[in-house]
Amino acid sequence: MYLAVTPGQLQEAARHCRNLAHVAYRIGEGSTLLRQSVLMQTRGGLLAVTDQDAPLIEEPEKLSAAVLRECGRRSFTGALLDFQDRTPDRLSFAKKLASALTQTRRTLYVPETYGPLVPGAIPLICTALSGGDFAQRLREAALAAGGAGRLALDVQRLRMDFTLPARTGEGVPLSRSNFQALMERESPSVFFSQELCARYFTYTREGQTHFVLFDDAGTLRKKLQTGAALGFTAAFLMFPEVQDLLGELFPIQRNGR
Repeated sequence: MYLAVTPGQLQEAARHCRNLAHVAYRIGEGSTLLRQSVLMQTRGGLLAVTDQDAPLIEEPEKLSAAVLRECGRRSFTGALLDFQDRTPDRLSFAKKLASALTQTRRTLYVPETYGPLVPGAIPLICTALSGGDFAQRLREAALAAGGAGRLALDVQRLRMDFTLPARTGEGVPLSRSNFQALMERESPSVFFSQELCARYFTYTREGQTHFVLFDDAGTLRKKLQTGAALGFTAAFLMFPEVQDLLGELFPIQRNGR
């Protein structure tokens, strides 16, 4: 399992998990790789680069070479592309980077939409489902990819409020504080959905029935176990999403054994 962390979260995260994806890189003008406050002693783990507010990648080879140099400098075992959109320039860069990393026995992790188009890269399959069957979703993804060993899990913590009937399958995301306030106000009976691998409860407000679907440490562990049993190669968790669950998700590291 990898924890994706910013430099400011590194110290706390390192007490729980040794495998870190360093969310400290972004794309600048002229296809440059920009680094944010990475400690000089940072070594190992993955380089994570975002395309948020990034310009057009006009020179994918130049940017790929910069990522490769940084991986070598800091002994990173690969890179994670935290990309929001699949545009031609991003896709071209992903292909160049996957080829370069493969040649140095490093791994590139990419969004699911990039997977079929980037040979050698490992797509991330999101675990936050609001409908269907979780285990079947993973099996189908593995079949399409030619095996679960070519996939990784993007473990997104689910906290969603649906107004029934939820015909679109989309709900309102709940922040941690809003979710806690809702639990305190409603004191609901909570149930576990085997199909979705998540917990849920219902409540009524202003004459409307609401369905709340959420993850806790137990459901996240279950999702991780399901993926591991199918043969998924890795799993990624975002530090802010699981900060309150670190002791439960990483008990061995916490106890120092």
